[in-house]
Amino acid sequence: MGLAAVVAIAALLFPRTPQPLSYHQFADRRSWLGVPNFGDVTSNILFLVAGLWGLEFLCRQSSRERFLDARERWPYFLVFLGLMLTAFGSAYYHLAPDNARLVWDRLPMTIVFMPLVAAVIAERVNVALGLWLLPVLVAIGIGSVLQWYFSEKQGAGDLRFYAAVQLYALLALLVALFLSPRYTHGSYLLVVAGLYVLAKIYESQDLPIFSVGHSVSGHTLKHLAAGAAGLCIVGMLEKRRPIAGDGLHPPVR
Repeated sequence: MGLAAVVAIAALLFPRTPQPLSYHQFADRRSWLGVPNFGDVTSNILFLVAGLWGLEFLCRQSSRERFLDARERWPYFLVFLGLMLTAFGSAYYHLAPDNARLVWDRLPMTIVFMPLVAAVIAERVNVALGLWLLPVLVAIGIGSVLQWYFSEKQGAGDLRFYAAVQLYALLALLVALFLSPRYTHGSYLLVVAGLYVLAKIYESQDLPIFSVGHSVSGHTLKHLAAGAAGLCIVGMLEKRRPIAGDGLHPPVR
């Protein structure tokens, strides 16, 4: 809660920031096979793969062995559903980029990183707290996108709330690494956070990267890095095991 308050206060100290219309002018606008902006559209495939793989994993009977409390699976259902929706929402946006379509790109992304925060809280702090915060965090994430969109429609665009939500999710993952884990392979969260940061770097360097050889753009690489983060989450769940001697959280099936 303290982290959320710090991020919120920091966001309020920044000036109102509208969405630059230039954001929609991506470097790689090439069409192929009749698909406009082919690279940025099709690179969303990794989100779909990660989402389907994650949901398939959670539906396996054997996946229950990866959770001390079966309720801990609930946030991950939303994470993987969000990844699938991101694949479709982002592809839809990149077919004809504008603010109206960008909403459908950003909404499902909040259904990925906010439930992931809830999952981490459930695993490393308290299961009941994580599950209680799950709908609250999702509502805040969705609300941040809607607040941005309607502020743009009113001519007073304000990205601060949405940016704060993303920053909070990233910092929460990093802080979680300092808390006592109940499962092995928790360091995968550091990889997930690293790939997210890498994705943001790629996004900011869209044109410079595309200018080197004109083969792939920074935004396309952003999608691939973020999709790889989704694959890492599934890999973590598949490989992890409860840490022996954890008597604080007895198994609940």
